[in-house]
Amino acid sequence: MNTSLVFSCHDDVPAEAGDVVDQGLGDANAAAAPLHEVRPLSCFARTPSGDVVGGAVGRTWGACCELQQLWVAPAHRRQGVGARLVRLFESQSAARGCRLAYLETWSFQAPSLYRALGYEVRCTIEGFGPGLAKFTMLHPLA
Repeated sequence: MNTSLVFSCHDDVPAEAGDVVDQGLGDANAAAAPLHEVRPLSCFARTPSGDVVGGAVGRTWGACCELQQLWVAPAHRRQGVGARLVRLFESQSAARGCRLAYLETWSFQAPSLYRALGYEVRCTIEGFGPGLAKFTMLHPLA
């Protein structure tokens, strides 16, 4: 072990040091995996005038797709918009060759929606605060 190193902790992420870590990790990941094959994917619900009232944003890589964000404007919730966006995202992912969809969601977000769409909880992390949990969910694509 190198005893001449100086270790420190911060209540934030100093920009320069954070950039060094980001670059180092990015370089190591690029050397180990074909990250150039990761492709973004997004689907949106819009009003006739073009205003975005919902969106599903994520990425595909190989046989997997990750739904990273799902949002629907409050006035359009509980009308099937979120479900349609998820299904459209899955359909586009399947057209790219994906066979598995995955996501992370919080207990205060939409785990019941994802369960209704066939997603299964594979990991639950608790301890963030009273009643809060984070779920990793998977769903095979047809």
